[in-house]
Amino acid sequence: MPRQPLVLAPFRGLRYAAPDVERFIDGVFDIARLLAPPYDIPDADEARELQRSDPHNAARVTLPFELSRQSPEASARYQTAADLLRSWIADGVLAQDEEPALYVYEQVTADGQTQRGLVGALGLPDEGFDPAVRPHEDVADPPVRDRFRLMEVARANLEPIFLMYRGADGAASAVTENTGDQQRPLVSTRTRDGSEHRLWAVTDPRIQQEIADDLAGRSALIADGHHRYAAYRQLRQENADPGWNHGLALLVDSDAHPPRLGAIHRVLPGLDTAEALAAARTVARVEPVTEADPALLEDAQAPALLLVSAEGEAHLVSGFDEAVLQRAMPDRSPDWRHLATAALHEVLLPLWHFPEEHVRMVHDDPAEAEAAARDEKGTAVIVPPLRVEQVYAVADRGELTPRKSTSFGPKPRTGLVMRVLD
Repeated sequence: MPRQPLVLAPFRGLRYAAPDVERFIDGVFDIARLLAPPYDIPDADEARELQRSDPHNAARVTLPFELSRQSPEASARYQTAADLLRSWIADGVLAQDEEPALYVYEQVTADGQTQRGLVGALGLPDEGFDPAVRPHEDVADPPVRDRFRLMEVARANLEPIFLMYRGADGAASAVTENTGDQQRPLVSTRTRDGSEHRLWAVTDPRIQQEIADDLAGRSALIADGHHRYAAYRQLRQENADPGWNHGLALLVDSDAHPPRLGAIHRVLPGLDTAEALAAARTVARVEPVTEADPALLEDAQAPALLLVSAEGEAHLVSGFDEAVLQRAMPDRSPDWRHLATAALHEVLLPLWHFPEEHVRMVHDDPAEAEAAARDEKGTAVIVPPLRVEQVYAVADRGELTPRKSTSFGPKPRTGLVMRVLD
C-alpha cells in the first residue's frame, strides 16, 4: 500500500481582532481571557465559568451549553454555537488573516517547560493509502459525533489537534525554532495558569515549501485529539466540500520538545473499595500502603495501580496472574496486556461489574481523583503515566492503547487561531 505524505498546509487563520478598547492592557491587546483549554478538559462548572468570564471567550463556541444534552432540541446548541461564531466575525471580534500562513506557536508553562510547534491545515488520508498520521488511542463514538456535528454546522475547525513527530535536524523543526528571532509575534499573552503563549505567522512561500518538502517523508503521532481527528475523517467522508480535506493541527517535534506525559486517573462512583479489593485478590497481589503515592507504581510489577477508598485508605494492586491477562486480552501483545489501563478496563472493571460509561476521568492530579472518590463515596484508581517511547512503540505495532490512557502536554490553547471553510 503506497504511503501518503504528511501534509501541513498554510491557511488563512481566523483570529481574535481588537475592536474593544477595554481589552487593552497598557496599550497591548489582551487575548488571555478569550482563550480556553481544549474542549474535553473543563468539567461543566469550569466550562460555564469560562463562558461567563468574557462574552467572547472561545469556550462559548467550543462548549455550547445553552441547551441541555437531554433536551429534545439538544442539536440546536450546535447551531447556536455556529451563529455565535458568525456574529463574532460579522462584528469584527474575529478576523481572517490576509495571507495563507503556517503559524509557529510557543508555549512556556508556569514551571518553565517550553514547547514550540507549527499550526497548519493537516492533509487527511485518501482511501487506499497508508496514512501518515497514526493514532495511539481508541475512541468512543459519542464524543466523535459531538465534535463532528459542531464542526459541520459551524463549518470550522475551532481548535487544533496535537501531533508529535520525530523531526530533529529537519527544515520544519529549524523554521519552528528560528522564527521569532527578528519577527514580532502576532500574539504574546499569559493565561491564568501562568503559561505564556506566543504566535508568529510564516507567510513566505519559499519557506512554506521547505517545510512541505521536509514533512512529506515523515509520519506523525496523535498526542491529543483522537476524537477530533476521527471527526475530521468522518467530515471528509460525508461532505463533498474540498475544505474538509484538511483539519486544524499543531505539529510538535518531540526530539526538540519532548512532551510532558501525565496519567489520566479514574474515579468509580459508588464502588465499595473493600469489595473491589477482595475481588482483585483473585487475580492479582493486593498490598496496603501508607499513602497513595504514584511513585510506588514505578517499581511495582506491571501492570500496577493504586486503589484509594472514600476514607483515603490506599492499596497497591500489582503482580497480575499472567494467565488471567492472556485470557482477557488474547489478541494483544504482551506489552499491551501489561498497561495499567488495559488491566483495569479488561480485567478489573468486568470483575467488579462496573459499567465503562460510569467511569469518571481525572487528568494528572491524583489528589483530585481521591477527593472525587470521597465526595461520591466510591473508589479512586491511580494509574502510572506511560513513557513517550511506549506510546510510539504501541503505534508502531499498529495497536491502540485503551481510551484515555495518556495525557500529553502542554496542550494547545483554544482560540489563538481557528480555521473556517467559508
